[in-house]
Amino acid sequence: MAFFPRDVAAPVPVPHSPVRWEETACILCGRRHWRQLVEAPDARAGAAGRWFAVVQCLECGCTFTNPRPNIESIGQFYQLDYEPHRTPRRIKARWHRFGLPGRASRRLPWRGPGRLLDVGCGNGSFLEQAHAQGWEVTGVDMVVPTEVMRRAGNRYPILLGSLPHPDLEAASFDVVTMWQSLEHVHDPLTLLHEVRRLLLPGGKLLVTVPNIDGASSRWFGAAWVGLDLPRHLTHFSPATLHRLLQRAGFHVGPVGMVRHPAWIRASAQLARQRFGGAWWHSLLRTRFGSGLAAWYAYLTFQSDCLLVTAERQPERGFL
Repeated sequence: MAFFPRDVAAPVPVPHSPVRWEETACILCGRRHWRQLVEAPDARAGAAGRWFAVVQCLECGCTFTNPRPNIESIGQFYQLDYEPHRTPRRIKARWHRFGLPGRASRRLPWRGPGRLLDVGCGNGSFLEQAHAQGWEVTGVDMVVPTEVMRRAGNRYPILLGSLPHPDLEAASFDVVTMWQSLEHVHDPLTLLHEVRRLLLPGGKLLVTVPNIDGASSRWFGAAWVGLDLPRHLTHFSPATLHRLLQRAGFHVGPVGMVRHPAWIRASAQLARQRFGGAWWHSLLRTRFGSGLAAWYAYLTFQSDCLLVTAERQPERGFL
């Protein structure tokens, strides 16, 4: 993991409503013994952004933001133009600003019919895609843009909020998807328990999250866009994602890699803007360089993003 000097972009107080902070135990093992892994700013807030610490549990290796804004305060750090809530056209035009636009590689290995729940549905583009493939879809998110609701119309429901949600019944979905949303959750284990309750026996869960053990995390350190502090609260590795899903009662398939050359370019750009960057970051700002780097990371099992499919286990397998 690369580190940058703390004084290159010292935080400047910003006029906000008071943020309530909390120090959390490890979300995987519950222990309170950790080491600081990296300290990084809120890249979306510019030079005036606060800095946040990412720590790693000394017991199980889980990595998480600590201390962090509590659940009542975290909304202050989601701007109105937060990328996942933009319409697809606006995302395409502005992906390069801070990275993480996107939800590339959102493909299901199965086709409908069936019932599908997208947790953290954002701009609704995946709901549109799945609906066109024959799925009976439902979306849920803390923020749902008016345009997304209007586009959904009477074709499928989009619910405001998170899980558990009073309008969702147990054993009512064949598939639940979480595209780059699990890392935003204060209590991911509780949420995964609820996902399991909503799935039919044998139902599938698809999860993608940024990979803290990826090559880009080491190359860029505080400038890696996969950190996205403080919105990303848990920073998963293949091992910790697998263990968390197992604890929630899922049979976990192999953890796969997803290439994101756009994330590499965005990280290299952020490193140059905020920290000066290394000489080789200039190469990674190009499509050619970022493409080569993305393939290297993919072939060495160090991509920016993890993808896993898990299946709901029967009750006797629930932990």
